[in-house]
Amino acid sequence: MPKVAVVFPGQGSQCLGMGQAWIQAGPAGQDIFALAEKASGLPLITLCQQGPLEELTRTVNLQPAVIAVDLCCWQGLVSAGVKPHAVAGHSVGEYAALAAAGVLSPAQCLELITLRGRLMDRDAIANPGAMAAIMGAGPEEVAALCQEVEGEVQPANYNTPAQTVITGERQAVAAAGALAKERGFKAIPLKVSGAWHSPLIAAAGRDMAEALAPLEFAAPACLHVPNTTGEPTADAAVIKNQLMKQLTAPVRWVQTIQALLDQGVEVFIEAGPKNVLAGLIKKTAPAGTTVLNVQEPGDLDQVAAVL
Repeated sequence: MPKVAVVFPGQGSQCLGMGQAWIQAGPAGQDIFALAEKASGLPLITLCQQGPLEELTRTVNLQPAVIAVDLCCWQGLVSAGVKPHAVAGHSVGEYAALAAAGVLSPAQCLELITLRGRLMDRDAIANPGAMAAIMGAGPEEVAALCQEVEGEVQPANYNTPAQTVITGERQAVAAAGALAKERGFKAIPLKVSGAWHSPLIAAAGRDMAEALAPLEFAAPACLHVPNTTGEPTADAAVIKNQLMKQLTAPVRWVQTIQALLDQGVEVFIEAGPKNVLAGLIKKTAPAGTTVLNVQEPGDLDQVAAVL
């Protein structure tokens, strides 16, 4: 059997209707959403099915919603007999990855991401910011662009070798985007409610680290790749330490995928709504790498066909 990595998306992968097929499929999906609604105190099923999309996209609502769907997809993969060599998640998706690896229980995962969403929403209101995707430039070029403008702006997500998301103060992000266009690159403002992975949400990062500090992290059942480092580990202490830094550190997704390839991973399965991560992986991994996406129960057939 080929080596498999299961990866979990975060914010930006939401869509109306997500999770509905899992809820309709039976008790497993229903139980996950019941657990998520209990942890968050939010009508997540209604938000996912009826929206409006603007309300679902609010970080305080979206984080427990998207992770509930990620966990439904993971349960489907478990039922199909998938046993990954490694797991990873993009930003908040890392919490689903840790539940998949057995480091956190599903209940712990959903309680923590509910808190994470609330803290980030609080800081986004207190310190408004922006994010933009810079296309066509290498990561070093993007970092240099950020240093050339005044104000708080820095790389947030190293998504592909030629796509890096920047984050920070609105004027600084706009200035860096304008400079990128002058240099012949593309700059696309992102529809987000805050400057994620930046010092503007440092207070949320401290509060999240304080909430994580007393928790006991179980040893992972497979390798996990913290997206703060992009380095695989099976050490629960390392995983916990890196998660405590996650909110204000860049998401090193290119490094994460490369590390998984270096581990000999041949099949990547994105477990969650839409196919954002699958698209990013295809722009990093060599041609011939198998990249699958599981959004609903019917997608499990393609997994069975490959494995």
